[in-house]
Amino acid sequence: MRHRLPPALRIREFAKLWAAIIALRFAENMVAVAIGWQVFAIHRDPLDLGLIGLMEFIPLPLLALPAGQLTDRLPRRLMFAAGLVLALTVSALLLVVTLHGARVLWPFLLLALLTGVGNAIAWPAYGALTPELVPLELVPGAMALRSIASQGSVVVGPAVGGLLFAVKPELVYAVAVGLFAVAIVAVLSLRVPRTIATSPKAPGIEDLVAGIKFVLQTRILLGAISLDLFAVLFGGAVALLPVYARDILHVGPVGLGVLRAAPAVGAVTAAIVLARTPLRRNAGPTLMLAVAVFGVATIVWGASRWLPVTLAFLAVIGFVDMFSVNIRSSTAALVTPNELRGRVTAVEMVFISASNELGAFESGVLAKLLGTVTSVVVGGALTIGVAGVWTKVFPPLARMGRLEDLRPEAT
Repeated sequence: MRHRLPPALRIREFAKLWAAIIALRFAENMVAVAIGWQVFAIHRDPLDLGLIGLMEFIPLPLLALPAGQLTDRLPRRLMFAAGLVLALTVSALLLVVTLHGARVLWPFLLLALLTGVGNAIAWPAYGALTPELVPLELVPGAMALRSIASQGSVVVGPAVGGLLFAVKPELVYAVAVGLFAVAIVAVLSLRVPRTIATSPKAPGIEDLVAGIKFVLQTRILLGAISLDLFAVLFGGAVALLPVYARDILHVGPVGLGVLRAAPAVGAVTAAIVLARTPLRRNAGPTLMLAVAVFGVATIVWGASRWLPVTLAFLAVIGFVDMFSVNIRSSTAALVTPNELRGRVTAVEMVFISASNELGAFESGVLAKLLGTVTSVVVGGALTIGVAGVWTKVFPPLARMGRLEDLRPEAT
C-alpha cells in the first residue's frame, strides 16, 4: 500500500507534517465561517469584515523579521508549535465570546490581532520545514501535497463549520480547539535533521534583514512574490462572501460554508493534478496565464446573482490560483539556501498576508464606497492588468523555465 503513495508521503516525517496541516487548516476554515457570520451580523457592515483582515495583518510586518531570524536559529518544529498554541488559545477565547452572546465587535478585533501574532510566529517555520523533510527533487510534489491538505480542508471545513454553526455556534470553536491540539502533537513529534550552522555571535541588523536582501536581489523570487501580493490584493474578494451569502444570494450560514468551499474544490483538483504530474512546461508563462484567468473568473463570480454560476467560477479561481501558489512556493523553496529559508519565508509571509488580510480590508473599503458587486468586479479587472504589467517588469519571471531546473542562488 505504501508504495502507491506519492513519493513525499512515503517519508514518515513529512506524512506527520501533512497530517498536522490537515488538522490546523480544517480548524481555521471552520472558525473563519463562524467569525464571518458573527462579525457581519453585529452591524451588517462589510467594512467590519475588512477590519478583521486588517487586525490579522498588523502584527506581521512588526514580527516577521525577528520570527524568521529565530526560525533559522531555533528548532523549526518548536516555532511552528508555538504559533499553533496561540491559535488554540484564540479558538478557546472565541468560544467564551460566543457563550456571552457575541454582540460587540471589539473582542473579534482583539482576537484577530492575536491570530496575526500566532501566524507571524508559526508560518516562517511552516514554510521552511518542507524542504528539510524531503529531497529537493521532491519539493514541487510535496508542495502540491501540502496544498491538497490545506485546500481539502477548505472544501470540508467551511461546510462542516456552517453546519455546526447552524446547530450551535459554540460547537465550531470547541471542535477547533481539539483539532489545533492534534496539530500541536503532530508537529512536536517531528524529527527534523539539524542542518543549519548557527553562528556563535549574537545576531545583528545585517542578519535580521538578510531575507529581505536575498529577495530583493533574486528577481525571479521578487517577481513571483510581488505578483501574488498585487493579484490577490485586488482580486481576492472572498472576505465579502458573507455579504453574498446573506444579502445577494440569500443562502444563509450553510450556503456561506459552501461558497467558501468552492474555491478549494478547484484548488484540490489542481493540487491532485500537480501531485500526480508535477508541472513540466515552462513555469513563467503558466504563472502569468493563471493570474489573468484568476482575474477574469473573479469578474464573473462577482457579477453573478445565480448560485451555480458563482460556485463554478469560485472553483475556477481556486484551480488557477493553485498553479500560481505551487509555482511561487516551489520557486521560493528551490532558489533559497537552507540557512536563509526561515527569514525568506518570513518576507514571503508578509507579502502573502498583505495580499490576504489587506486584500480583505481593501475589499471591505471598496464595498463600503462602491457597493459589494462593483468592488469585486473592479478588483478582477485590476488583477488582469497586474498580469500584463508583471510580464514587462519581471521578464526573467515571465520566461522562467521548468521548476526542476531551479537551484539555490548564491548569497
